[in-house]
Amino acid sequence: MSNEHGDVSNDSSIAIIGYSARFPGAKNIDEFWQNLRAGVESISVFADAELEAEGYTRSMLAHPACVKAGGILEDIDLFDASFFGYSPMEAALTDPQQRLFLECAWEALEHAGYDSDTYDGLIGVFGGVGRNAYPDDDRQDPRRRSHPGHVTIPASG
Repeated sequence: MSNEHGDVSNDSSIAIIGYSARFPGAKNIDEFWQNLRAGVESISVFADAELEAEGYTRSMLAHPACVKAGGILEDIDLFDASFFGYSPMEAALTDPQQRLFLECAWEALEHAGYDSDTYDGLIGVFGGVGRNAYPDDDRQDPRRRSHPGHVTIPASG
């Protein structure tokens, strides 16, 4: 950045010129903002029959700590493996958070108007996600494996 004399400063400033995110009930930040303004409830509430069909037992559903609601991300199962250089097997073994992160990173570049194939400079994409136990639990848990919208992402960008 330049100061009022035109000198380049070393203040480590950054500019956010593109962004992307996914939320329950919103495929992008514009839809999320519209939902906020309209007071849209984006958390889904599930009936016992729906949860039983996903493998939850009646004793699990009767437990006082059981919350029969959750935020469902749409189209989580539509990852384009070949676009990102993954084989179908690699994509299936990859944590859904990582697949979603790759999609959001690419969307942020598009939102910023950059084409990584033609841009000669350096491009940085910064983002974050929270750890879930996908490698430890989800592939072994048929309730989660069969539910394409199940993914925990506290923050991504």
